[in-house]
Amino acid sequence: MDVRTLGVVGSGLMGAGIAQVAAVSGCEVTIIDLDQPRIDTAIAGIRRRLEREVDRGRMTKDQCDNALARLFGVADMDRFSSLEKADAVIEAVVEDLGIKSGIFRKLGQVCRPDALLASNTSSLPLSDLAAASGRPERVIGLHFFNPPWALKLVEIVTTASTTDETLADAMAICEKLDRVPVQVKDTPGFIANRLLVPFIFDAIDLLDSGVATAADIDNACKVGLNHTMGPLATADLIGLDTLKLIAESMFEEYGEPRFKAPTLLRRLVSLGHLGRKTGRGFFKYE
Repeated sequence: MDVRTLGVVGSGLMGAGIAQVAAVSGCEVTIIDLDQPRIDTAIAGIRRRLEREVDRGRMTKDQCDNALARLFGVADMDRFSSLEKADAVIEAVVEDLGIKSGIFRKLGQVCRPDALLASNTSSLPLSDLAAASGRPERVIGLHFFNPPWALKLVEIVTTASTTDETLADAMAICEKLDRVPVQVKDTPGFIANRLLVPFIFDAIDLLDSGVATAADIDNACKVGLNHTMGPLATADLIGLDTLKLIAESMFEEYGEPRFKAPTLLRRLVSLGHLGRKTGRGFFKYE
């Protein structure tokens, strides 16, 4: 499949990031969200990031302008009529099974029969979304990592209904977007989060028990383990609310204590301290 037209449902950090990568790679991209101000904010953020790439000499002005010209935004979460002719659609909304299932139900009704339908879910059962679409053989997971324009890994998630053709089309999309794919079966947390979440939770427990400060815990991991970013800063980047939702899904599936959200994480979420997006999490941000 040569994906020329791509729909992205959701204009948050992940949706906007995926749209940016696709537009830079030559796709015509339509971003769908609830209202126009959200979409305008997302496109403005994409513009700033691309212009920064021009300033750094990593992209020409023409490449920047052409990518932006391939971006469109439509406030239409009810009908998805602008996605009728899309070659593929990637859903990237909040980690809520009910919301995602409703979106896939509508996409299954609106999109072309041969369109690839993908979810960026990081923890929810892809099989449930595939069933909701009414065309499970054309549904697949494409789990991009945050931020999508910087991290090239994509976990390709398959279900028992995913056809070989659908998998091949997903691999082709990753190739076009210059991403590095790994294939994984439909299981909560997939590869990266199943390894990462308990690691982050151990770091939170160290902080909560007073073993070390947040800065020292992260520095120990960066210098001693050669990690680019420490676990607590990574949690702030993911979003503490998102991390909590991921943990709840994994704990429900596996029932293992290592996937249970720590008390400190739950308290920060209750206070609205969600990480970088609110300016405060385990660290403070300007």
